[in-house]
Amino acid sequence: MSRVPNLNAMPFFEAVARRGGVSRAAEELSVSPSAVSQQIKLLEQQLGVKLFRRNGRLLSLTLEGEMLAQTAGTALRMLADAQANLGRTRTAHRLNLRVSPSFGVRWLGPRLAGFLAEFPDWDLRVDAAPDPTDFNREVMDLDIRYGTGDWPGLYARPLVQDQVLPLASPAYLTSLPADDPLSAARLIDSARALCQWDYWFLHNGIVTGTNRKTVLMDRSSMALQLALDGVGVVLESLALASAELASGQLVPVTPNLPVLQFPAYWALCPDRFVKRRPVRLFLDWVEAQATNHATEVEGLLTAHGLTTTLIEPGSRISNPPLNE
Repeated sequence: MSRVPNLNAMPFFEAVARRGGVSRAAEELSVSPSAVSQQIKLLEQQLGVKLFRRNGRLLSLTLEGEMLAQTAGTALRMLADAQANLGRTRTAHRLNLRVSPSFGVRWLGPRLAGFLAEFPDWDLRVDAAPDPTDFNREVMDLDIRYGTGDWPGLYARPLVQDQVLPLASPAYLTSLPADDPLSAARLIDSARALCQWDYWFLHNGIVTGTNRKTVLMDRSSMALQLALDGVGVVLESLALASAELASGQLVPVTPNLPVLQFPAYWALCPDRFVKRRPVRLFLDWVEAQATNHATEVEGLLTAHGLTTTLIEPGSRISNPPLNE
């Protein structure tokens, strides 16, 4: 038996098996019955088995024919689906995007409705995952990642700045001593944040005792929720908490100290991907959103009398986690 079947004959065989006769298959395929019969004969010769039992004009599948019919039907449907999908990609843009989870939920997610309204013919897949994309092995066009910008071999464009400061609910803040609120506060940290409490205290020259009350959360979204629930003071970024600051759900705890600012969210992809039209259009759109966000944050800082200080990447804590 040949190891490679006659693929040209497969549509003829599948049609006969499905329709139950040569004439009906020929009508479906728009060919002559003799052409169908010839293809079935060639396929049986090649495979060395009978695929149909013939009783006059009636045909029924043999055991071997049943096995081949199941496989052939599945394969032809898969090919038809693939062809349809390829046709769609010629008329619609498709973008596969990966994003850091908290950023995806709190920053990008609320803005995507505007993107899809502006580009209604796009197919968009968003994967909110903690691990950076392996572009050599995964089907992904772009990754928006939290980190320092150090991704060797990849195009890295800074998108959104972090502005980090201590935040608490108004009710929790009133329970703390006005002259030194952090001395009695429960400090909420995000395990994946670039700027954590130890570094914040060090940067501001504040010496703390060893009896600090702390909570360490796996994600910024979880840490922020604890602060909203009045559990403690969270050291968090306005990239993720600007809505809560604007609404008054969270308020600055140390308005006399500067907000720490640094680039934290980056668009990553192989250099060659930047030439793809969907990637270019999405980058232009998300950069416009980042510019609007920066203007909004500047207004919030001004309204609360807050100042910022820029931190150079090399001055931050070494070996930070990069999957916030």
